[in-house]
Amino acid sequence: MSVWKDIVRKEDGPQLEQDYTLGRVLGKGAFGVVRLALDKKTGQMYACKSISKAKLISPEDVEDVRREVDILNLVSPHHTVAGLKSVYEDRNAVHIVMELCVGGELFERIVSKGTFSEADAARFFRSMVEMVAHLHALGVMHRDIKPENFLLTDETDAANLKACDFGLSDFFKPDQRVSALIGSAYYVAPEVLRRSYGPECDIWSLGVVLYILLSGMPPFWGDDEKAIFTSILRGNLDFATPPWPQISQPAKDLVRTILNFDTKQRATADQILQHPWLREHGVAPDKPLDSVVISRLRNFAGMTKLRKAAILAAAQHLSYEEIHGLKELFKSFDRNGDGRITLDELRAGLTRHNKLADCEIEQILRDIDVDGNGVIDYEEFLASTVNLALLEREEVCMKAFAKLDKDGNGTLTADEVAEAMGCTGRMSEQEVRDVIARYDVNGDGIIDYSEFLKMLRESDPELRKASSTLKRGELALDPVVHK
Repeated sequence: MSVWKDIVRKEDGPQLEQDYTLGRVLGKGAFGVVRLALDKKTGQMYACKSISKAKLISPEDVEDVRREVDILNLVSPHHTVAGLKSVYEDRNAVHIVMELCVGGELFERIVSKGTFSEADAARFFRSMVEMVAHLHALGVMHRDIKPENFLLTDETDAANLKACDFGLSDFFKPDQRVSALIGSAYYVAPEVLRRSYGPECDIWSLGVVLYILLSGMPPFWGDDEKAIFTSILRGNLDFATPPWPQISQPAKDLVRTILNFDTKQRATADQILQHPWLREHGVAPDKPLDSVVISRLRNFAGMTKLRKAAILAAAQHLSYEEIHGLKELFKSFDRNGDGRITLDELRAGLTRHNKLADCEIEQILRDIDVDGNGVIDYEEFLASTVNLALLEREEVCMKAFAKLDKDGNGTLTADEVAEAMGCTGRMSEQEVRDVIARYDVNGDGIIDYSEFLKMLRESDPELRKASSTLKRGELALDPVVHK
């Protein structure tokens, strides 16, 4: 029996080679290999990370890969993440198909280009911070922020930077402290070395990356891991050695704000995004960014009642790895663990991500609470926060349609539409007719499967989005700290 049961597609399901043609090797790691993968249907190229089951010796190894898949499903899509396309399993390996980034590592680009201004550093650093803000809003900490884990999308000067490795990432809950010693030596935060940390460790790692981007050297040195850790715990920042005297004061101020030993005083990702050094380079918006959680909730609230019911039905047919991340996020809102999110719990959860007026939070609860019982249950939360791109899969759509098509004749009649929308509150006959008219393309008074598909995939923001060495004295930057 597969140790991956209910984690990825079953071994007797669709196989990788049916959907993709595998090409040359892009890279190798401890557990497997990354290869080019050509989508046979679309002709688009992806990267396929194949993890050998033979190398997953312990249950912890299996759990690590399972968690990586969960997290990739949760954080994709996002403009700072090399997003997940699909996951397969066969007898020998688990295959993770992801967005392909062909522009190489950032430090390699800097070295080959020969010049790199503070404005360049600000643009790339902002992308890294946006990635961390995105993860933290979803209750995920990366735990291995370093330049090698970011790739450029293409070889042009306008290329975007995307995070490509979430193998050490994990879920966190508010006020939870973690003890596992994880990360890469030069970038690890002092509280990680003390084995009591939270998501603030990612911020420290960002500060180390920014220091290197600006100076070409890490802030904390050592000939071996022990010496590096001692330097980190001492925390003496050097702004006297060239090129620091020529670097702007706002840049140095930002580094100090990030590399703060006091985790309570250390800047958050959202605060970093508002720092003058980033804003003065024209890459920071005037208004605060909405968190992905609030964006998805608001997007769900604006849907028609029938589409809400359809997504609620479809979301229940997603696989374990596609919704496990959202289950963890639901738990972070559900503070008392009773399986429901009350107004007070929603207020506390949303306040962690962004400041909203009470009236806005109350409206969000009313809109998400489709059965009108005054709380948000897990199914409602899942439907309102799921990455809608996951609902494009044909088998998910067919199961959702079948659930609403009570008589099984292949169409949704007015009575079936009314019943489907019944979970969202009472509907008048006119409201039912209006909803049908919105999606009834051929005007026959019913909704067939093709019309249902168009409704389910209706354009919205979620679906529209669709180097270890800095060559300065061959400085090695990636000693790894394992669990």
